[in-house]
Amino acid sequence: MGNKILLLSVVLLFLIGCQEEKKLELEAPKTLEVPELHFKEANRLARLPLECLQVEYPNKLNQSLHDATHLAPPKALHPTFYGCYDWHSSVHGHWSLISLVKQFPSLNQAETIRKILVENISKENIEKEVAYFKMEGNQTYERTYGWAWILKLAEELHSWNDPLARDLEKNLLPLTSYIENAYLEFLPKLNYPIRVGEHTNTAFGLSLAWDYAQALEKEDLKAAITTSVDRFYNADSSCPMSWEPSGFDFLSPCLEEANLVRKVYGQKKFRTWLKVFMPQLENPNFKLEPGKVSDRSDGKLVHLDGLNFSRAWCLYGIAQTLPEYGHLTHVANEHLQYSLPNIVDDNYSGTHWLGSFALYALNASQ
Repeated sequence: MGNKILLLSVVLLFLIGCQEEKKLELEAPKTLEVPELHFKEANRLARLPLECLQVEYPNKLNQSLHDATHLAPPKALHPTFYGCYDWHSSVHGHWSLISLVKQFPSLNQAETIRKILVENISKENIEKEVAYFKMEGNQTYERTYGWAWILKLAEELHSWNDPLARDLEKNLLPLTSYIENAYLEFLPKLNYPIRVGEHTNTAFGLSLAWDYAQALEKEDLKAAITTSVDRFYNADSSCPMSWEPSGFDFLSPCLEEANLVRKVYGQKKFRTWLKVFMPQLENPNFKLEPGKVSDRSDGKLVHLDGLNFSRAWCLYGIAQTLPEYGHLTHVANEHLQYSLPNIVDDNYSGTHWLGSFALYALNASQ
């Protein structure tokens, strides 16, 4: 009898253990597979800027008119960046094609891409782009979102080992230098950071500018950004993530700030800072619902697809810098997988720019 009781006890304990193990499996978050930037996906993403970089209309010039001499068609004002509806979308559309053809030289339309880059980023065209900034009243044009993407474009060209890249980088240099100097002049004047979820977000602009300064060893710009990060963000705490997103956000004010500080401060200092700034991220069960898009034909509401991509690249960056935050990869994957299938459709309000955000997130996931 005693042996039977012992045997039953062992079996019972085994069954309880199995149930507990299954319960833990159900409770533990499953890591979604990271969408891969493979050849087929690269061709899909290349289609988006290819369909708009040399399409002049519709167009949102977003300019202030000082006098009648400022009135001209988009291509006359911006002979390089006239397509894709607005100036900044054209800039990061060019960045997308360069990034894609650099990673996949045998893209289906690689020759078309190279031809467009030669036509658009010519010496003469860039000189006219610089002249636009020097027109009276235009010094703050595209500050700082478009500025940041110009520097990202320059960084991508600099790291592309191709003779074409050397020619394009040289052609772009007058505009790159102008934007770099504009940052150096502007940052000391900016007393407070701009904490919105759209174009003027300070953290996002500085994040891309930092990548450029690091890659090209621009010490003056690095120093200006570091000083700005200390002034703006060092003492921040308890970022109100529950307030996000706002209705038109395509950037997360909290996560973009964290992503910038991560780059500038380095692992040890960033770890200490993040525990104060966003303590909730440390929880292995941290959850964040992707931004829901109700109408992708609405140019503002579709911003939330961009928010999902930008949240993803920030979360990937944090997880890669701090291994103990690896669970954030799951959250990033959820955001990427929610919006990635939806960016290739007939809604130009999204397709003219979202491919760049998707690509940036996919690049960050690797």
